[in-house]
Amino acid sequence: MSVTGVVSSLWRHPIKGFTPENVPEALLSPGDFFPFDRMFALEVGRSGFDPDNPKTISKMRFAVLARFSAVARLRTRYDEYDDALELSDEDGKPWRFDMSDPAGRHALARHVETVLARHEDYDPVAMPLNLLTAPDVEPVQTHFRFTDSGKGFVSFLNLNSLRDLGQRIGVDLDPLRLRGNIWVEDWAAFEDHTWVGRTIRVGEEGPEFEALKPIERCVATHVNPDTAERDVDLCRGLFENYGHRDCGLYARILKGGVIRPGDRLHVHG
Repeated sequence: MSVTGVVSSLWRHPIKGFTPENVPEALLSPGDFFPFDRMFALEVGRSGFDPDNPKTISKMRFAVLARFSAVARLRTRYDEYDDALELSDEDGKPWRFDMSDPAGRHALARHVETVLARHEDYDPVAMPLNLLTAPDVEPVQTHFRFTDSGKGFVSFLNLNSLRDLGQRIGVDLDPLRLRGNIWVEDWAAFEDHTWVGRTIRVGEEGPEFEALKPIERCVATHVNPDTAERDVDLCRGLFENYGHRDCGLYARILKGGVIRPGDRLHVHG
């Protein structure tokens, strides 16, 4: 049996919880993560994360939308060539932070604190932010990123699933709420949830993925990415209409190569 679809767009999220970044293509490597995705995270106070023994911990220990909707008030863009983060404030004022320099990472954390303190029940003295960088652990199959799941290597978002939900609850849902890496058209709503263990291939000889598990959604999806307001209970909408809180699919890269919008996807197995 083979199911086809088409790649709509590609997205990375260099800092966990912050602005999604659209990319024209991505070079994928077997056993690795989506390039430049969840490389950094701002821990709130002492998160318990150990860089010498990196493990996936609760997202609620970081400055993410599930905890602070005001994160969406900032617009960020990572420059991988200079290892720098470009940030725009609510008033549009631009900033640039050197991510390779401890002073630059410290300045970024202090800057984000000022925004959270203005809009959230947040005390930067009691809960100071600290920018963490994902450690590289060899071999490549054990590289670490700040994903919500230990199986969150790459995420697919079936756009028809989101449209179906939006129609049922009467809301036009922005896919950016769900922070997927690979947005897909032409799959039937929620059919990807049945593909665990199957292979997703790009084109005839492109990258290949193993479907691992559906993605359980959290309150981060309730935040409007434009207004930073919690305006939709997406998790409730999922459960009341489908009996679960899943939307999207985690996958592991089996075969590397380049993926681009417009590529055809073939599901086998």
